[in-house]
Amino acid sequence: MLSIRMTRVGKKGQPTFRVILTDKRKDPWGKAIEILGHRNPRTKETVLNAERIKHWLGKGAQATDTVWNFLLDQKLVEGKKRGVTHLSKKRQEKIATKQSETKV
Repeated sequence: MLSIRMTRVGKKGQPTFRVILTDKRKDPWGKAIEILGHRNPRTKETVLNAERIKHWLGKGAQATDTVWNFLLDQKLVEGKKRGVTHLSKKRQEKIATKQSETKV
């Protein structure tokens, strides 16, 4: 399955990210099928090749949650933002107990 994901490039302390198309099972730092854009979080610059991204999404490629949220910001896709934070089991249990206490 093809995946649209980000890979980190740039110097130490100065990250920039490439938006690439690659096989989901492959290493993100390996050879990409196609480079679809880039993102500089320091300057908030995001450059995406909209035509090619729409092409690959139409062919069945899946975007990662972070890339999906960037595509929503650029209005390339429609839908809801996806959560990109992952909670540990301990934190999930703590939230569940708080919710059950407030219901009672």
